[in-house]
Amino acid sequence: MADHILVMKDITKDYPGVRALDSVSLTIEQGEIHALVGENGAGKSTLMSVLSGTISHGSFEGGVIFDDHECRFRNVRDGEKYGIVIIHQELALIPELSIGENMFLGNERRGRLGIDWDETYSQAAKHMKQVGLNERPSALIKDVGTGKQQLVEIAKALSKNVKLLILDEPTSSLNEEEARMLLDMLKDFKNQGMTSIISSHKLSEVAYVADRITIMRDGAVIETIDNKDRNIDEDRIIRGMVGREMTDRYPKREHNISPEIGLEVNDWSVYHPVYTDKRVVNHVSFNVHKGEIVGFSGLQGAGRTELAMSIFGRSYGTSITGTLKVGGKEVRLKGEREAIEAGVAYLTEDRKENGLILIDTVARNNTLARLEKVCSHGIIDVNKENRVAEEYREKLHVKTPTIHQQVSNLSGGNQQKVLLTKWMFADADVLIMDEPTRGIDVGAKYEIYSIMNDLVAQGKSVVMISSEMPELLGMCDRIYVMNEGELVAEFSAAEATQEKIMAAILGSDKKKSKDAGRGASIE
Repeated sequence: MADHILVMKDITKDYPGVRALDSVSLTIEQGEIHALVGENGAGKSTLMSVLSGTISHGSFEGGVIFDDHECRFRNVRDGEKYGIVIIHQELALIPELSIGENMFLGNERRGRLGIDWDETYSQAAKHMKQVGLNERPSALIKDVGTGKQQLVEIAKALSKNVKLLILDEPTSSLNEEEARMLLDMLKDFKNQGMTSIISSHKLSEVAYVADRITIMRDGAVIETIDNKDRNIDEDRIIRGMVGREMTDRYPKREHNISPEIGLEVNDWSVYHPVYTDKRVVNHVSFNVHKGEIVGFSGLQGAGRTELAMSIFGRSYGTSITGTLKVGGKEVRLKGEREAIEAGVAYLTEDRKENGLILIDTVARNNTLARLEKVCSHGIIDVNKENRVAEEYREKLHVKTPTIHQQVSNLSGGNQQKVLLTKWMFADADVLIMDEPTRGIDVGAKYEIYSIMNDLVAQGKSVVMISSEMPELLGMCDRIYVMNEGELVAEFSAAEATQEKIMAAILGSDKKKSKDAGRGASIE
């Protein structure tokens, strides 16, 4: 019999109008990496919240046994006392504090006269070394990249003497290289005896790292697959998740691209909003035809999001120069409202922070971008707003018990649909979609892709920024490649491959290194 460090038995959790977990039982073996997969709304995050103490004992039915102890956690702190630490998809770090301060926040290293800063930073350095983080413990979180912030969270977990590490979508904001480093780190921790649970929509990563894979659907466990030999492929996992074969990940469409240009950007340069002498977008020119999906590929920090946000009413950057045409007409967009009125929309990569008002309802979020369309004499017509919300709920298959449900209670995929609804209701002609499928499952991705196809069939112009090369190759008519703020290549759909895209990025790096060696001036 396997040595089970964790046994969850008949866990049931209800929310208003929905059963999130339905008699879920799960066992985790000592020292294994166990993956939880399923579509958005399958119950994965709820189950991990029950285990970690985020959902308190007494608010759910069933029992949890960890390390031979019955768990009655009232909060996350109770779970951490047992060595159960959860790292959520949205990192719980304070940008204005240092790495060391963040690591021991709420768990301070105290001395006779208050916080012992020498002990704080020496202990932080020790745990940072364990995860390969080569930064000063006194460096501010806001000054390190997302990949390094993820490592800070793991180092923070190690400082709490973690026995069971739970990671919710740990690679959703990382590039491929950073993601592989993190997964290899989990393997190293396993060799040291640590147990991990990972929830991820990136099935190739699940197949690479997990010893066993539990598939959930509609709040219940469907099956647990043994993957110790690493012989499980993605199609096998998908079949369990969606209950059917998915022969094509990307919906087919007719490529009826108009000769008319929907968006044209010429000689566009943008400087950093804080470090104002640092140019983050460097003389970029591109265009998107009506009825066309154009992709932007590049490593993290390439400048893609900065380019997109600066186009959308100069919502990012300073000293912005260049020309912008929408529908063939030159425009000067001085703010987000002017961008919306000109027919430009930007679907942010961070839907929870910048895209949606989580404490508000589905209906109210739907109309936020163009409230005047549901207003009469400056007053919101609630009945009209509700009709709009019901229409889009049905059209986009948003899974919610009611349009008056708080958006925070929806799954990630359904939140993404609400964000998309907001801009569809705004009737934008140009939609810039920044990581539109980040953190959502394969079924929800297919629905988002289908909506994108519908939009270009109507003659809209779509810009798709994505860190997942397969979806760029599967969805786009053309792909631009960015590196360090510059456009370094352009490929048609017929000629684009992952190898060519990476070669373009690496080739531009080599060229810049040679230029620097010759004493070239590079901003």
